[in-house]
Amino acid sequence: MTNDTPVAADHAGSAVAMAVLNAIQNPVVMVNEAGLVAFANWEAEAFFGASAAHLARYKISTFIPFGSPLLALIDQVRERRAPINEYRVDLSSPRLGQDKLVDIYVAPVISEPGSVVIVFQERSMADKIDRQLTHRAAARSVTGLASMLAHEIKNPLSGIRGAAQLLEQSAVDDDRALTRLICDETDRIVSLVDRMEVFSDERPVDRVPVNIHSVLDHVKAVAKAGFARHLKITESYDPSLPSVYANRDQLVQVFLNLVKNAAEAIGDRPDGEIVLTTAYRPGIRLSVAGTREKISLPLEFCVQDNGPGVPADLLPHLFDPFITTKTNGSGLGLALVAKIIGDHGGIIECDSQNYKTTFRVLMPASKDASLEDATTMNPTGPSR
Repeated sequence: MTNDTPVAADHAGSAVAMAVLNAIQNPVVMVNEAGLVAFANWEAEAFFGASAAHLARYKISTFIPFGSPLLALIDQVRERRAPINEYRVDLSSPRLGQDKLVDIYVAPVISEPGSVVIVFQERSMADKIDRQLTHRAAARSVTGLASMLAHEIKNPLSGIRGAAQLLEQSAVDDDRALTRLICDETDRIVSLVDRMEVFSDERPVDRVPVNIHSVLDHVKAVAKAGFARHLKITESYDPSLPSVYANRDQLVQVFLNLVKNAAEAIGDRPDGEIVLTTAYRPGIRLSVAGTREKISLPLEFCVQDNGPGVPADLLPHLFDPFITTKTNGSGLGLALVAKIIGDHGGIIECDSQNYKTTFRVLMPASKDASLEDATTMNPTGPSR
């Protein structure tokens, strides 16, 4: 029995190691001295679209694009016998799919000469955080600009408009058109400044548990009664979704803006359609603005349209102030949407292709609803 103990211990240790590697939410592979894939965890199987047994029959070069810098990294790690990080490596290919941008960590396996371990970190999650921080920074920059405009521009505009009205009383008919033009243009500038003043509101958001489906139904009713009466609006809802922890009026403002943008993007297409979806997704953890609290963002709400899409050069800056594809747009609508979602501790992003543009909002669930939802998903109660 004494002789079996080390074998049993080794077997138990291997099982634990496998469980740990499979629990890692990043693809992990080990490449041996011959370049073959000697090990792949579950995430690696999903990443490469092949089982570990299938991967083990081939060299790593079979599964990555020709000339990929990953091969050079493997050689450097073997030569230096030290780990190397490489960021934003493009592994896009017909096999792996498009937009496969990853961070890579390569380290030598000391006990297996010539072997290396490769950990892939897909950029999607990191980019979401980067975009969220960018949107919040953009909102803060507009906040300062809005405060300046409110004090330094609105007062002189009021004087200009008053002077134009006085002139209009004594002007001849031909000149009244010019005074009316002055009044109309000053009113338009004041309206723009008023919209920007919303960004300077830094008061905490008054939030309560909100049923997102009632919000979307209200937005749909408003849209169908007005700007989207000619479009088909469909829903794909998760009826078991918990409440979102948010301000209802601001959510209506957000989704009304997104649906209106979708309707304007579609235009007069006879087959124009807007799809509203809700789903429960494993969320990433972010800090709530103004607090040290960390929350997850498991609630996903999407507004999808089959319009022509967003130009690729505008996509990274879509939520920045004054960025717009509309001829007469101010470029503040989506910036305001990003501010509202950011104030709620959420994330908004846009994926756009030809005839399929999706605005995706990730938000926190209500604290009480989160507890109820966890119990629902685990009927036996919380794990101990």
